[in-house]
Amino acid sequence: MAAALRSLLECSALVWRGVAPAAAAKPGVPTGFPELDRLLPGGGWPGGALTELISETEGIGEVSLFGPALSRVSREDERWIAFIAPPHFLYAPALANLGIDLARIVLVRSPQQQDAPWAAEQTLRSGAASAVLAWLPAPNERMLKKLSLAAEAGRSMGVYFPAAQAARHATPAVLRLRLSARGGKSLLTITKRRGGGECAPLALDLGAA
Repeated sequence: MAAALRSLLECSALVWRGVAPAAAAKPGVPTGFPELDRLLPGGGWPGGALTELISETEGIGEVSLFGPALSRVSREDERWIAFIAPPHFLYAPALANLGIDLARIVLVRSPQQQDAPWAAEQTLRSGAASAVLAWLPAPNERMLKKLSLAAEAGRSMGVYFPAAQAARHATPAVLRLRLSARGGKSLLTITKRRGGGECAPLALDLGAA
């Protein structure tokens, strides 16, 4: 009984503890994974804020994790979905299979790595994008604070993908996640969120997404 109560207090986004920050005031964008929505304040990806996803290795479902949400906003929001400096070429048929309207996608390539944060900040702040996904190999706290303020100003869902070693640094992102792969399953760990702490890894079938 005690263990079950402790798990509920630590991992349920529906329970607020007096020592913890208040839960999200605005509804989030549904992730497409009900078991994940139950753990997130607002019941989905935070809008007007930053989410950090640290992936153990490339190509284990980083974009697919956000696929259902991007599909929703591409149909319900007239603004763009921007991909900033992805490490590989985007495969349009795969994005279409996720249900994303390709006509709403903007791809920004950065000849110089240091230009990617500037492009992400300008896109977030413009208010012209419903979602911005940016690959930032070496983000620093000052850069991320600027991106966080830009996401708030532009009312955009901001997502950034740092290198794995960035996990050692603090971040103003309101949601911090780690993605790994074990036995054919994708394991998602919430390491930071509003109103709660870290939870046990959640097994998701990102292929089904």
